[in-house]
Amino acid sequence: MTDTETPAAAPAEGPGMRVLAQFIRDLSFENPRAPESLRAGGVQPQIELGVEMNARARPDGLYEVDLKLNATAKGTAETVFQVELVYGGLFQITGVPETELEPVLLIECPRYLFPYARRMISDLTSEGGFPPFMIDPIDFVAVYTARQAQLGGQPVGQA
Repeated sequence: MTDTETPAAAPAEGPGMRVLAQFIRDLSFENPRAPESLRAGGVQPQIELGVEMNARARPDGLYEVDLKLNATAKGTAETVFQVELVYGGLFQITGVPETELEPVLLIECPRYLFPYARRMISDLTSEGGFPPFMIDPIDFVAVYTARQAQLGGQPVGQA
């Protein structure tokens, strides 16, 4: 073996994402008509669901991503329950070009947070005396695309 041999080339490192922490940033549950709202009235409440995603860079090179879920159940004319959850995560993202970072932060990161946020809302409504409210899976690509359309094609973070 001679000194002129070169070591094997290091494998190219591709994009990577690590979830460093997950946390509840804000949580609220309201049952304004308890205990009357807990009686079986036979009326299936209408549930409205709102979804928002936000992301911000930190000085340490990490990213904070928030998934905000609002659910309001209304009976014939009154609110039966209302729940709001802002569930956050701290992410380390490597190997992603700056031009592709926003979709990663606002689509891929919420996909990791969603199952935990969904379980919390289910548990909270159950503890509030209602049947567990299981949120259907969310198409974060469609939510992101709709938000971009509202902003006229601008990056979501620049609105």
